Amino acid sequence: MPTYKYEAMDHSGVEVTDTIVAESEADAQALIREKDLFVTRITEEGRKKKKDGKDGKKPARRRKSGGFSIGRVGAKQLCTFTRQLSTLQDAGLPILRSLTILEGQSKPGALKTSLANVIEDIEGGSTLSEAMAKQPKAFDDLYVNMVKAGEAGGALEVILQRLAEFKERAQSLKRKVIGAMIYPAAVITVAVAIVSGIMIFIIPKFKKIFLGFDVELPEVTVLLLNMSDYFATYWWVLLLSPVMCWLTLKVIRKNKTGAFITDWLALKIPLLGNILQKSTVARTMRTLGTLISSGVPILEALTIARDTAGNAVFRRAFDNIHAAIREGEAISIPLREARIVDDIVVNMVDVGEETGALDTMMYKVADVYDEEVAVAVDGLISMLEPIMVVVLGLIVGFIVIALFMPLVKLLNELS
Repeated sequence: MPTYKYEAMDHSGVEVTDTIVAESEADAQALIREKDLFVTRITEEGRKKKKDGKDGKKPARRRKSGGFSIGRVGAKQLCTFTRQLSTLQDAGLPILRSLTILEGQSKPGALKTSLANVIEDIEGGSTLSEAMAKQPKAFDDLYVNMVKAGEAGGALEVILQRLAEFKERAQSLKRKVIGAMIYPAAVITVAVAIVSGIMIFIIPKFKKIFLGFDVELPEVTVLLLNMSDYFATYWWVLLLSPVMCWLTLKVIRKNKTGAFITDWLALKIPLLGNILQKSTVARTMRTLGTLISSGVPILEALTIARDTAGNAVFRRAFDNIHAAIREGEAISIPLREARIVDDIVVNMVDVGEETGALDTMMYKVADVYDEEVAVAVDGLISMLEPIMVVVLGLIVGFIVIALFMPLVKLLNELS
């Protein structure tokens, strides 16, 4: 029977390195778990030697490399892949066979390339988590660490189910927010296009009429004509302004202080800042709950949650929480001091720590905040509709008044 070398931790966190004889890797992991040890790494002794072909046998032929691809794997595509992989694993298929099936079904692109490379690495002796870690375009740290925890605990199919649920919930919330913003974005785009067309093509014709009668124009009309001239002359500036603002913001955010200031200001925007805060809390709490329930150590889980926050204010807060826990404090104390969440969240986390159900409490917090984000988005859209109507009415009213005031004056003089 083969001999397996393993690294594990006991309940006190002490690392243990030893060897064990078993018929297969699964049997070896089961025997190690019977010793009340948590497996972190296991390899078969002599595998590298056989792989290099030094035992006299011809090395096995490897798959053709997946090659190179441009861009990252989309969230929706990764969500679908995770659910399919979870289903195949739940059906009892070997992981290599499952990946081969999904790679064959995938369309050419970043995911197919990444899967081909993962399959090649696994055939070369790597574990699934090690192979996925080499494909950052497809699998982030959250994904890799959860798969690693599933491998170590011998419950990969359960971890993949949790990952699939996590990805599906995140994708569902994202679809709700994007879907709610389509209508106001379309209305604003059409309104800007119409007003720009009036400024560039219609108002100059009125200007020729006014100049032909040689009449003194009201200040409102003069202001409108000057704005029209600016639109007609510097239209390219108006087109480039959003792009320049976006590039300027990107440059500012390259600096840590600049990123922190811009994110802090974004959280202070009325209504929108509340949505950003709640969505970030929901995402980070669900990430933490998923990682903790999968057996990932709390410090490592906090690091991954910090990287998935997407907000410099939350990242700095998670750094402080990480440092406090390393010093021996409970997570609820630095979380309250960070002031990035409501008191009810802190209290729920505190109860979760005391009862040993921290992951469950974090799931509940994420569910509550997901619902609040959906309600807040609906409220924002309800407020945007009358605001857009009023603003467009003011713009149209200004144009009409500015154009008709000199026409009324001309009619009075002619009469």
